[in-house]
Amino acid sequence: MNVLVTGGSGYIGSHTCLELLNQGHTVVAVDNLCNSSRLALDRVEQLTGKTIPFYQQDVRDEEKLSQVFAQHPIDCVIHFAGLKAVGESVSKPLAYYSNNLDSTLVLCKVMNAHGVKRLVFSSSATVYSGDNAMPLQENSKIGNCSNPYGWTKYMCEQILRDIAKADPEWSVIQLRYFNPVGAHESGLIGEDPKDIPNNLMPYISQTAIGRREQLSIFGGDYPTHDGTGVRDYIHVVDLARGHVSALDYLMNHTGEEIFNLGTGHGYSVLDMVNAFQQANHVIVPHCITDRRPGDLPTCYADPEKSREMLGWTATHDLDAMCRDTWRWQSQNPNGYEA
Repeated sequence: MNVLVTGGSGYIGSHTCLELLNQGHTVVAVDNLCNSSRLALDRVEQLTGKTIPFYQQDVRDEEKLSQVFAQHPIDCVIHFAGLKAVGESVSKPLAYYSNNLDSTLVLCKVMNAHGVKRLVFSSSATVYSGDNAMPLQENSKIGNCSNPYGWTKYMCEQILRDIAKADPEWSVIQLRYFNPVGAHESGLIGEDPKDIPNNLMPYISQTAIGRREQLSIFGGDYPTHDGTGVRDYIHVVDLARGHVSALDYLMNHTGEEIFNLGTGHGYSVLDMVNAFQQANHVIVPHCITDRRPGDLPTCYADPEKSREMLGWTATHDLDAMCRDTWRWQSQNPNGYEA
């Protein structure tokens, strides 16, 4: 298949481009590089020996996006493009609503105009209401989101649900991610936030290598086994392979379907710090600080539906997540722009 990947040079996008190429698909990538590097796709091309046509532009630019569709025979789209930091969304809600909603609306408009009606959407476990029992299933209650980022994913899901309901030719898969970590085993591509990391694992690895003085753990008084927040961490390669499985399903079904992509196991922040230190024989200085606005105590998946319907399960364990993260960080101490 010919797959357009929006946000293709980002952390998850670049790993997904790699998996798509390895599975025999062709890839076209669009990214405005606001929180990513073009070098990520250069390295994907290096690993695969294949070329990725790349367009540095904003998905919200309807005219330029239409030109991409006109130049390439696109069969389906994987939509990653969007702002994604929970904490930042609390302080900059307007930027998040504008970017994440408008990009989805423009993309769907252009897709419809060019007769491309197969879409995999990068959603998030943040759409689930905070009062659900764990583990979270696809039919768990959504809404009552704890931050603007979560609300943007919730609203985009509803937009896509309505599109699929209105036009029976559309096929939409909404993938609700939990917490992606790790990197490709080569160490050539990985997570490289441009500013202070908003996610746990790059902060751990940057602290271990000396770029950060210490890791601040937001909250040590949650009702968990050690007082720190518990999350379902999933290796980014497993996540990327989940998208390939979703594409296979997409080609044979219409309508809208939702899948959790997670491991089904919850680990606390301190669990992750300790595992990283043990796997890589490094020290991660850390301290407990105040809770971060918008965070929940516990969040982990029930991935059974993905196993049954997509034939997908996560295969990388916590040790692999930690070792692959450190391999990326130690080989690229300053990220792509070293």
